[in-house]
Order: sequence, then C-alpha cells, then structure tokens
Amino acid sequence: MIRLFKHYVPHAVVWLALLEFFALLASADFAWRIYAHQGGFDAGSFASRWLPLLTFAVANSLAMMATGMYGTEALRSMKFATARLFAAISLGVIFLSVLGFIVPAATLWRVNSFYAMALAIVALLFIRLILTQTAGADAFRRRVLVLGAGPRAARLQALADAPGSGLVAAGFVAMSASESAVDGAVPRADIANLADHAVALGVGEVVLAMEERRNALPLGDLLRVKTTGIHVNDIASFIERETGRVDLATTNPSGLIFSDGFSAGQRISKVGKRIFDIAASLMVLVLGLPLVLIAAIAVKCDSRGPIFYRQPRVGLFGEPYDIVKIRSMRTDAEAAGKAVWASENDPRVTRVGRIIRKLRIDELPQLWCVLKGEMSFVGPRPERPSFVGDLEQQLPYYAERHMVKPGLTGWAQINYPYGASVEDARVKLEYDLYYAKNYSPFLDLLILLQTVRVVLWPEGVR
Repeated sequence: MIRLFKHYVPHAVVWLALLEFFALLASADFAWRIYAHQGGFDAGSFASRWLPLLTFAVANSLAMMATGMYGTEALRSMKFATARLFAAISLGVIFLSVLGFIVPAATLWRVNSFYAMALAIVALLFIRLILTQTAGADAFRRRVLVLGAGPRAARLQALADAPGSGLVAAGFVAMSASESAVDGAVPRADIANLADHAVALGVGEVVLAMEERRNALPLGDLLRVKTTGIHVNDIASFIERETGRVDLATTNPSGLIFSDGFSAGQRISKVGKRIFDIAASLMVLVLGLPLVLIAAIAVKCDSRGPIFYRQPRVGLFGEPYDIVKIRSMRTDAEAAGKAVWASENDPRVTRVGRIIRKLRIDELPQLWCVLKGEMSFVGPRPERPSFVGDLEQQLPYYAERHMVKPGLTGWAQINYPYGASVEDARVKLEYDLYYAKNYSPFLDLLILLQTVRVVLWPEGVR
C-alpha cells in the first residue's frame, strides 16, 4: 500500500492509474499527429502541444476516478469497467468542452479531441483486457499472515473472504491454546521459525490479531519478521487501512491519542478548504438556481405545504444550526413531533420528493449554510440533536465526529448506503472518524470525485 497524504492506496492501483494516464497522454499525442498528417501541416515538437495533451490526460483520469474505474468491481469485471469507462469519457468530453470554451488554447481541437477519445477508449480497454486475462483479479490482492486464531483473527478471515476483497489470508497462527475460532490455524509450537514461515508463504505483511496481548507479545518473532522486510501491523491499524474506517471494536483511546492522525498541520489546509467552500458554493448556487426554481414549482404543484423547510442540526463542536432543504416529504411526516429515521421506500416521501432526492436537488439550498461557514462541501453529514443525544450514549467516540465541520457529502456517504438504525450509524461513525483522523485536501478531492459516481449511480438514497 502507498500512503498518499495520509490515505492508503494499493500499489497495483497506483501503477494501473499511472499506466492509464500515460496511455491517455499517448492517445492525445497520436491523435494530434494523425490530424496533422491529414491536414498536411507539421505536428511540431511535444513542447509546443504539451498543455492540451496534459489537459486531456488529467481530465479523463479524474473522470475515471469519479466514475469508480479504480474501485474493486471495475478492477475485477471487464463488463463493469467498460460501462464505467464510457461514462468517464463522456464526463471528460463535457469538462473539456466547457474548458475549451473558456480557455481554447488549453484543449485539443474538436476533430483532434474526437480522434483522441476513440484512441483512448481502445487503449484503455486493451490495458484492462490484458490485465484481466493475464494477471487476473489476484494482481490486486495482497497476501497476509495473521498471528492469532481467535475472534479478532476470524474478523480478518471474514474480511478476506468478502466479495471483492483485496486480501488473501495466506495463513493463521494460533498463538495460544485458547484460540480456536479459525479452522486450520497452525499452532505456534509447530513452527520452528516464524520469519521463515512468513517468507515461505510469500506474504507481504504480518498482522497481529491476538486476543490477549499483555505480556504475550512475541517481540522476538516480530523483530525477526520485520528484519526480513515483511511489514508488521496491528489489527486496528490494518482494518483502518483496508476498510477506510476506524474500527470501533479494536480501537481504544490510547490508539487514537498516539496515532499520527488529527494533525495540527490541518489548520493550513482548512484555510484553503474554506476558500474553496466560498468560491464553489457561490458558483453552484448561481448555476443551480434554475434547478431550484424548477424543483420549487414541482413541489408546490405536487403537494400542499411550504417549498422549503428548516431543520435543526448539530454542527462543529456540537453547536446547533438550521439547515434549509427543498421539502421532499409530506408536511405531516413527523406529526407526533418526534424525529423518525428515514426508511427504504419511505411512504412519507412525495412523488416529486423521490426524484429530487435521487438527483440530490433537495440539498442545493444547503449551499447557503456552506457560504455562511456552518457547513463545508465535504464532511460528516449533520444529524438532528435528538438523534445525536441518543447516539452519544450508545456509540463510543460519537462526539469526536463533531470536531470537523459537517458537509454536503462525505467519506461515509460515498462508502456506505443511507443509514436508518443505530448499527448503520455505528458504521458511518467509523467512516467519519477515519475522515476526521486522516483529513487532507487529497482526501477531499477523492470524496468530491466519488460523489459524482454516487449521483450518477444512486446507492441507498432515501
């Protein structure tokens, strides 16, 4: 795994993204040469055309990230990758068309761009086809050896066995006689040298998942494993890295305190984040005004009641504020006066409300909260005070999610369907804690790009 600005990305995915970036660059350059040959003029040197070529490659690379081309399913299914590739190229065309209108010199000519898109599709499909036919899905799976055979180790086995997993549990070592939750685990006494055992299994990492660690850490074994060049990790850090969640079951206060997260260096990034929020919210408010007006008319025609509604939410440092949204439910949705979780196919949602929720149009008025500084574009979704009070009693570290400003979209929203229970709230809290702990502008960019995927292919919208 490569750590980019405190966020982990598998080596194979990084290499694939770089390979495909250069394929896009080469497609644009080859298209330029074809067009020059047809037009009977000199193609010139690379230095004279680097900007439009680079713009083409960067725009389509970002579009591929936004449509989930580097997600688990796209890496394992050629059919899925092909569908997402055409969606990515379409997004790239739209972005480059807008950019070409504003800065013509920064993009390819229209005929040139058409050639480049066609060549890029062929090149990228060829790369993915070769990858799936030769290396296969295992090219993106990492082999690990687990020290432990109890319930914690069983969790890692379930993680490795899950569909689309990027892991292969090469083996389990029962470090004590009481550990018996994993079938086939090899007793430690049967292994002469743990480091040699790890090397023989071809693992790249050893994960410590013992049930009892007090005075039981095999320090000598771990040191020998480490000196062979194999990475050693504890289960809490490993699960956080693999799932993008701070696992509440294996995390303790000291682990959070002594980790390298929640850095004070975030203050500089937050200044840039605020500048982005102001500029982006103003731009989207202006561009989205026609959609808001259309939705407002549709809501008024569809059901009785106000077009907008205000609702109290808990913001930064637990301070309350009111959000403004376009009404998507009946006016008697909470007639009893008590907050109610939304449910799948919620009968309280109106006909128009179901459409604007799927398209996220009902969220547009919240940009006013972003402009005022009560919210950000990216952050944990704000909850209602009544829910927060209950969840703080039931879930550890729930108050810590309020140490960052709430957002329109977030790490939890792009990774987990809409939650409507305490257990759902627990999983989303794990994602929110990961975001708060590992915040960086790179993670914000990743979330914004992936939000495009969630909007295009709604998952769990209620």
